Amino acid sequence: MNRIYLLFALVVVALSFDGSSSTSTSKMLPSFLPENDWHIGVHDKKASRTMTEQIFNDVITRINNIYTPVVERRGNILKINSSWSDDTVNAYAQQTGNTWQINLFGGLARHQAITPDGFAMVVCHEMGHHIGGAPKKTSWFGTIWASSEGQADYYSSAKCVKRYFAEDNNVDIVAAMNVDPIATQKCNQAFSNPEEIAMCQRAAMAGLALGKLFEDLLNETTPIKFSTPDQTVVSRTNTGGYPPTQCRFDTYFAGALCDKDVTVDPSDDSDDENEGFCAAKDNYTLGTRPLCWFKPARN
Repeated sequence: MNRIYLLFALVVVALSFDGSSSTSTSKMLPSFLPENDWHIGVHDKKASRTMTEQIFNDVITRINNIYTPVVERRGNILKINSSWSDDTVNAYAQQTGNTWQINLFGGLARHQAITPDGFAMVVCHEMGHHIGGAPKKTSWFGTIWASSEGQADYYSSAKCVKRYFAEDNNVDIVAAMNVDPIATQKCNQAFSNPEEIAMCQRAAMAGLALGKLFEDLLNETTPIKFSTPDQTVVSRTNTGGYPPTQCRFDTYFAGALCDKDVTVDPSDDSDDENEGFCAAKDNYTLGTRPLCWFKPARN
C-alpha cells in the first residue's frame, strides 16, 4: 500500500499547474498561504475596493519586466500566469523544465488586508522561491529546488520589492502614508539615504498588510505588531512549512531593514545562506533573518 501512495505522490509532483501532464519534469510548490477554502469573487461584498484589475496587472507587469532579464541570464524563462477573475485566495510558484512560473489570482489581491504594495510583496515572495537562495525547502524527497517559505518572505522584502519600488518617488509616497513609528525609527537607523529610508518604510508596511492577511485567514487572536517580535529561538531552520504569523511579519520587516545591494542575488547552485543577505556573522544587528524560523549555520 505504501508503494501505491508513493506512486500517487510522484504523479502529483509531475503535474503542471493546469493539471495536464508534461513531458518535462514539473515541480510544484506549496501555496503562498496554507491551503484554504476562501474565495473572493470580483463582485463579492467583502472584496477590497483598494485593489483594481488595473493595479493587479500593473504590479505584475512591472515585476515581470524587472525579473525577465534576470531569469534569462540564468538560462531560464519567466512565465507569470495571472487571472483577475479567479477567486482563489492564494498564489503558487512552479518550475517545469527551464520555465519558471508564478501563478497569481484575483481572489488573493481582493482580500481586504491587501494593499498594492502588499500584493507586490506576494508576487515577490513567489519570485523568491525561484531565486531567493538558501535555505532551500525540504519535502518527503529531501531538499528541493525552491527557497523555503521563510527565505522567500525574506527575499521578497530584502531584494525584490525594493527593486519594484525603485521606479517610484518613494519619499513622496511615504509622506502620504501612515507609517508605524517603530518602522520609521528602525528604517532611519538602517539607512541614511532618504529614498532608501522610504523604500524600507514601504516594505515594512507592505509586510504589515500581509501579516494582517495571515491574521485573518488563520483566525489569530493576538494582533501582530512591530513592537512584539516573536521571541522564539528555533533549534533548526524551518524549511518544511510556514513560520508563525508574527514570525513571518518579523521576517518581512527584517528584509526591509537589510541594506545589501538589491541587485545581487544568490547564485542558483549556492548553498551559502548568507550570500547577498545581512548576517550576524558579518556583524549585522539589523536586517538579519529572525531566529523564530532561521538557525544560522556555524562558521
